[in-house]
Parts: sequence; structure tokens; C-alpha cells
Amino acid sequence: MFKPEKIRNIAIIAHIDHGKTTLLDSLLKQSEIFHDNAKIPERIMDNYDQEKERGITIFSKHTSIFFEDFKINIIDTPGHADFAGEVERILGMVDSVLLLIDAKEGPMPQTRFVLMKSLQMGICPIVVLNKIDRPHADPERVLNEVFDLFVELNASDKQLDFSYCYASGLTGYAMMDLNDEKKDMNPLFKLIIKSEPKEIGDIDSPFLMQVATIEYDDYVGRQACGRILNGKIQKNQIINHTNQNGCKSFKIQRIENHHGLNKVEMEEAGVGDIVIISGCEDVTIGDTLSHKENKLTLPPIVIAEPTLSIDIMVNSGPLAGKDGKNLTINKIRERLLKEKKSNVTLKIEISEGAIDKITVSGRGELHLAVLLEALRRENFEFLVSKPQVIIKEIDNQKCEPIEEAHIEVPNEFSGVIIQELGIRRGEIKSLVTNDQDITKMDFLIPTRGLMGCHSEFLTLTKGLIIMSSIFDHYTPLKGSIPGRKRGVLVSLCAGDTNGYACFGLQKRAVLFVKPTDKVYEGMIVGENSKENDLVVNAVKGKQLSNMRASGKDESIILTPSRSFTLEEAISYIEDDELIEITPKHIRLRKKHLSEVDRKRASRASTANTI
Repeated sequence: MFKPEKIRNIAIIAHIDHGKTTLLDSLLKQSEIFHDNAKIPERIMDNYDQEKERGITIFSKHTSIFFEDFKINIIDTPGHADFAGEVERILGMVDSVLLLIDAKEGPMPQTRFVLMKSLQMGICPIVVLNKIDRPHADPERVLNEVFDLFVELNASDKQLDFSYCYASGLTGYAMMDLNDEKKDMNPLFKLIIKSEPKEIGDIDSPFLMQVATIEYDDYVGRQACGRILNGKIQKNQIINHTNQNGCKSFKIQRIENHHGLNKVEMEEAGVGDIVIISGCEDVTIGDTLSHKENKLTLPPIVIAEPTLSIDIMVNSGPLAGKDGKNLTINKIRERLLKEKKSNVTLKIEISEGAIDKITVSGRGELHLAVLLEALRRENFEFLVSKPQVIIKEIDNQKCEPIEEAHIEVPNEFSGVIIQELGIRRGEIKSLVTNDQDITKMDFLIPTRGLMGCHSEFLTLTKGLIIMSSIFDHYTPLKGSIPGRKRGVLVSLCAGDTNGYACFGLQKRAVLFVKPTDKVYEGMIVGENSKENDLVVNAVKGKQLSNMRASGKDESIILTPSRSFTLEEAISYIEDDELIEITPKHIRLRKKHLSEVDRKRASRASTANTI
């Protein structure tokens, strides 16, 4: 068991893609926890499937390494704004934070958010100017921008006197001065050790800990992870578990700690250390664990509320049950409630009288898409509605969430982006064009205005736009915002699509299906080139007869169909449309196909105009 003064707890925080996980890779490799011949993967800590595929960190992860005679507990946190809840609850466990800033890009919206939370909790950050080996990196300018941001966020005098270093996480070196030798990460290790523990409890006081994260083990079930605030614990000790439902005792089955990539079992642990405790099956985030004679209850962990909600419904389509096994609302509800226990940033609502619908609220489209993707990989089938912005009533006035959007785009496209954001009720805060002719813009824009705009902006800028946003505040409703500019093609009947029908339709639309795909009445099979929706026959075959054609047959050359990821589908659909999600398919469909549309389509089909 380490002495409290020899333990350092630190979190790595930054904007997305500023190099947190890569820097942690270098720290782990240079801490000599791996064998010389060990095969070490890139982004070591990102062990969740979706993290590897998407190239982002989704869940906070804890590890520990040793430097000299110190134990350093390090927590890697997500950089995407949708997972900011992971960062908020982690900050209570650490003494300091490594605030990573890209030496070229400088502070970004998520940088501002995580720094603000850290300063409010009295933490003195260590600033790491990362990626100093990038072309056009300007660490001195960025350092000045960071200081200005500290001042803007009302940092105390002690916080303004922050420690900093220059680093390249990819190459694996850190320097106190730009003229120093580019050798290893030791300068950063020494800065971490010099950081003062936020507060050291008393090892002789009764045990006290608050649960910050939940883990799961196949043998012992749910595990509580947190920092020991007071006292010490031993294996097989009886302690109290207290939450809003009351207090009960349980026996500690196992005490563990992370070392490198492995869990290490411990016989005892003391104040200041971050540990994983097994033995209480119904423990959840924010609960208090304490000595059996201690009835103290710590205040709950407060996390910002969600801004978007979706309805998850039973799949009622004709193709339901073809791919997945978990189809019923009871199965879906059970899985969502299980998710809620470990993810406090999600809000699950089951309305009275709604037997086939569950409302799930989250931080953003990506946050919800990660959950939906996890469900489909577990053989669930369900329908999802268009995300709706959560409206609050403040001072008897309806208010909507406003986000701060940061955009980088070549100067030639800046005009059209400003125009589009203006249509979406955006207000420009700042605009700067640098020496590389890249325009950086900051906008305040309603969350409604950002929904569905990313793919459109990629088209307008030929894929050269960089865009990120984070929730800023609530404000009175801004008024109407235009939706999708083009209509869709809706299938008239069920069957298998074929090349002849697709070839006829692609002249007027972008298709979402390809030959041999199964479609059904009401399913969306493409995007119309005009504003209106169009009902079409996507399974119509060529009429065959024994009469020889007078002319040549036209060659059928098909344009590749457009496929959707979950995030793209969520952004694309309108209020009268749904997404059908199965383990193998993502389909779009209309909620209802009106009788008028059916008759119109029938007449058009008879006249061979569709």
C-alpha cells in the first residue's frame, strides 16, 4: 500500500484529436511496464470495438504506472463534446489534469469546457503543448492563447501560474524549453510528480469513497471504481453502500487496481488511491461506500443535462425478425435500464400508456448513435425517430439549447458557410484567416440548426471543412429553421429491387438501394432531386415478350447507391420518417403512407410514368 503523499492522480483532458491517447501510449511505453519483445498496439487504452473503428475515445479509462518511488494513476478521457459527462465525473477523482493543446490549432470549444470544469473544482492544470513537430506549429502563440483563456475563465492567481511543457506524443518526447534535447517523456513525468495533491484525507479516519465509474467482471459482476477519500480497506471487510434507496452492508470480495493494461488484485488500499471494489451487485455511479459504522452520504455527482432525445420503438416493418433476435419492448427496456446504471449521462423515460415506445435523451447525435450501434451489435431490432431538441421553460418562456460551433475551412468556401449558418439562425462570434488561407470561425447556433448540416457542409466545401461544437447555454426559441432541402423516393410496393427499376430511378434521384435489396411499401429508397417526396415502383421489371424489339436495348449502368452510417441516418431523416435498425441493415422509412399518395402512385404506375 502506497503512502498518500506518494500517489498522484491525474486525468488527461483535451479537445478531440489533440493527442490524448497517443500521449498516454508514450507514457505507458516509457514507464517500462511492457516486456522488451511485447507487441504493443497503437492507442493502447482504446479497447472498445467502436473506439477502434471510429478512432475516438468514448469511455474514460484508468491505469497506473510507476516513476521513481511514486505511483501515478492516469485517467484517459474522451475528447468529443457528446461524451463530456465522462469527463465531468472523473475530475472529482484527480489531483490535477494534463490539459493538452494542439500547438498548431490552439484552444478549441471542448478545451474551454474541460478547462472551465477543472478550474471550478480548484484544480491547477498542467498545460502540455502537444504536436510541436507538426508543420506550421506555433507553440508560443498557442501558449499566450491558453493564458488568455485562463484569464477569461476567471482562474485564480495560483491557477494562472500553471506549469507547462512542450511535447510530441507521437514521437515520445517532452521538453521544458523549445531548445532542450528531444529525448523522452521524463520532463512531463517530473511535472506530474511536482503537482500538489488536491486534498489528502486521513488514513486513520473511517473509510469513505464515492463511486465515479462502473466496471463489470464475468465472475464477480458489477464493480465500483473511485478514489478513496478517507481511511483504508481490506479484502473481506464489511462496508456500507448508501444511495437514495437507503443503506445496506456488503462484504468486499475483491480489491483491484489497474497497472498498465492489466488489473492487479490487492489485499488492502489506502487514502488517495483509485481502486475497483467488487461485492455489491446494485452499486451505481454517485453512490457512497463507507465504513460500517459511518452513515455519511456524499452529495450526488452533478452532470449537465442532455440536449437531444429520440424515441426507440418496436420494429413493426414487414422485414422485422429477419436479422435480429431481441425484438420485444421488454427486451429493449431491460437493456436500456442496464445501460442507464453505468451511463449517468443518458436519461431513459418510459411514458405512461406507451407500450411500444421508450424515450432516450443524450448529449448529441454521436452520443445516441454509439448506444444504438451497441444495441444492434447485440442482436436488437428497433425503430428510431428523428432526434428532438429538449426544450426547457425558463422564467415562463420556452428556451432551446445553443451551441458554440468552431469551423475551419479554406477561405474560398467561408462565404457560403456563413450564409448557410445565417439561414440556420447562427450568430458569428469571431472570424480569422491565417497565413495558410484557412478561415477559422466561431458561431453561436441553436442545436436545431446544427442537426443534419455536416454532410451538406462537406458537399459545399468539397470535404475540406473541420467542424466541432459544444453546448453553451439555453436561450429563448429562435424561430423556424429550414429542414432538408430535397424530398425522398418512397417505395410503392414490396419485393426485390432490380437493375431495370434502379436504372430508371437514378435519372431523377440518388438511390439508397441496389439491385436484389428487399424493399417494402413505405420504405425510403432514394433522395429526390426536387423538394417534394415521390412514390415510386422500385421493383418494376422489364416487360418481356416474344416480339423482337425494333431498336437496341439500352445498356444498364448503375451509379453506386448511397449507404448511411447511424449518425448520418439520424441527421438525415425528417419528423415524418423513421430509421429501422437491425444487426445487418439500416433502412429509412415513412411513418405513414397516405391513401392519397397510394392512389396517385397507382395512377402514375398504370401510365408507366414511374
